[in-house]
Amino acid sequence: MATSLPSDRYGDRELSWLAFNQRVLELAEDKGQPLLERVRFLSIFSSNLDEFFMVRVAGLQRRMDAGMAVVAASGLTPRQLMDAIQARAHDLVDRQVACFQDKIQPALTAQGITLVRWDQLEEHEQDRLGKFFRKQIYPVLTPLAVDPAHPFPYISGLSLNLAVILTDDKGKTNFARVKIPETLPRFIAVDAKGKPRQPAVADLDKGPTSFVPIEDVVANHLDELFPGMEIAGAHTFRVTRNEDVEVEEDDAENLLKAMERELLRRRFGPPIRLEVASGISDQARALLIRGLQITDKEVFEAPEPLDYRGLGVIADLDRPDLLYPPFVPGTHPKLAEVESSEATDIFAAINASDLLLHHPYDSFSTSVQTFLAQAAADPDVLTIKQTLYRTSGDSPIIDSLIDAATAGKQVLALVELKARFDEEANITWARKLEEAGVHVVYGVMGLKTHCKLMLVVRSESSGLKRYVHVGTGNYNPKTARLYEDLGLLTADPEVGQDVTRLFNQLSGYAPASTFQRLLVAPTSIRSGLIERIDREIANHQAGHEAWVRIKVNSVVDEATIDALYRASGAGVPVDMVVRGICAVRPGVPELSENVRVRSILGRFLEHARIYAFANGGEPDVLIGSADLMHRNLDRRVEALVNLKEPEQITELLDMLTLSMDPSIAAWDLQPNGEWAAHRWDSQGQPLEDIQSAYMARQRRTGARVR
Repeated sequence: MATSLPSDRYGDRELSWLAFNQRVLELAEDKGQPLLERVRFLSIFSSNLDEFFMVRVAGLQRRMDAGMAVVAASGLTPRQLMDAIQARAHDLVDRQVACFQDKIQPALTAQGITLVRWDQLEEHEQDRLGKFFRKQIYPVLTPLAVDPAHPFPYISGLSLNLAVILTDDKGKTNFARVKIPETLPRFIAVDAKGKPRQPAVADLDKGPTSFVPIEDVVANHLDELFPGMEIAGAHTFRVTRNEDVEVEEDDAENLLKAMERELLRRRFGPPIRLEVASGISDQARALLIRGLQITDKEVFEAPEPLDYRGLGVIADLDRPDLLYPPFVPGTHPKLAEVESSEATDIFAAINASDLLLHHPYDSFSTSVQTFLAQAAADPDVLTIKQTLYRTSGDSPIIDSLIDAATAGKQVLALVELKARFDEEANITWARKLEEAGVHVVYGVMGLKTHCKLMLVVRSESSGLKRYVHVGTGNYNPKTARLYEDLGLLTADPEVGQDVTRLFNQLSGYAPASTFQRLLVAPTSIRSGLIERIDREIANHQAGHEAWVRIKVNSVVDEATIDALYRASGAGVPVDMVVRGICAVRPGVPELSENVRVRSILGRFLEHARIYAFANGGEPDVLIGSADLMHRNLDRRVEALVNLKEPEQITELLDMLTLSMDPSIAAWDLQPNGEWAAHRWDSQGQPLEDIQSAYMARQRRTGARVR
């Protein structure tokens, strides 16, 4: 590392993440977005913030409590960082509430969609909801008293609760907790015209619609839960706990059981945030703080309703006029060329040329999913090997692997049990696959297997042939419709050999494996990328074409950031498209004057990773699963594949060029670490949305975007 680089050259990872979630909130605030999509962005903001507290804030607090926290790369001490996080998070939550109350709610009301409180309902509506309470809600409620005979109850993480203040006939004040059932709708539909009908979400029509929060219904029937007691007050609250999972992998054979035990312990992680409704009594607030053993700084007070994740019910209303226009992915043009009346011969298409897939514009189901399904059904296919980091319920991917094993093929599934918040689902898939005869392994000790790889070995007239898929996204048909990702389908022998070696390394013992067209973490991605950056510096100094262009989710790794700073200092242009966390400080004099950083958010979650280098006029372009983060480069198995076909290289370079074009709506990172919205022109008209551009061009001809 060059000693001349200043000590304050890194932005802070945690504060950068909060800035990312602010950009999500800005989409909710944007009147140019369809109304129900703005509601969805509010819900996503809340889900994101929950996970941030459960993992990042909880981890920082745990390290502070253990005396293991160190000064961040940004220079902030642990206490300074925690204080900054709490202050920023409070500001963002206040801004989210203002967005909902001042912008979203009035706009919903104007469209005939209202969120009402109990006292705004007409008497006959209250009567009907009272019947609904007694039949559908009351039987599943469990009131828990708090007194010397009943200690403060365990409050499950992210559950919505009522803190109930009660007075008995002797005037003694009591406290009880009532958990709102998670199995019932967060908001209960109420007919706006007052016509009696079942207050359920499923039977909504497209007319005026009213919703009442379920906690309002419960709070106004507490006398039925506590007969003989006077209800002095009821206040909603919510607790966030440390839900990160840590497993000692001293025995790989017992990893699955160890993970199951750790998931049980996760439920009882220490509280790290308390959300309470505005107006909560001092008594109830003090009791919750004392019972949960948290501090005032960890209390977030906001107007009801709490927990905007529940707004997803509203966002899912059948109102096409308030949603993004429907989009149906198309079949990749080269796959469409080999379509017959019955099916696509995907092996013929891959043999003709490598296929570069761009999801969701290229259909996942007619490419990757079809590739696996055909491999499972093809009698000439002998072996299928696949990594599974996250997949969906009732996944056709799982079904195809089971079909292949049932047909007698050798099938290997590398299931990552430690995929955060998907651990339980992955345990289920692992057991289901094992029962079907699939060889299930859990990867390399101490590392998460995050690479996205599929290998198919097929017997053909010329001998055994290997077909490979290398992707940037998970093998998940549901998220493939919502995430922007890339994938390469190829029969190239070098890639086939590389992926075979990597699978052998993951399932057996092959620590000395070498690769030709793959960079593999934790051994060679960081060093391989820095070597390429240094090559750009040398080429620039020799008068050759030189530049670096990168598209990733996050950039935190100090070694690669410093390499990019050195490139900038040498005069090499560096363009970066970073969706989320970014510790790079662009445009700083004498440090990063040649670095530009943009962030693009929208309808689809930008998820592809691209690393491109001028290489003296013969561009060197890689795609794969790795972000520039310590966890990706040091603690995960990741893979980047080098592209060879000029058409594909040009396509990705055009994508990167378009992403940085001033006509495209984005956010630009400033030297001071703030993100400036670049989403409207000087006349206030919205700039072009890159995702809409891709959808429009796909709809027109199915042609690749240039």
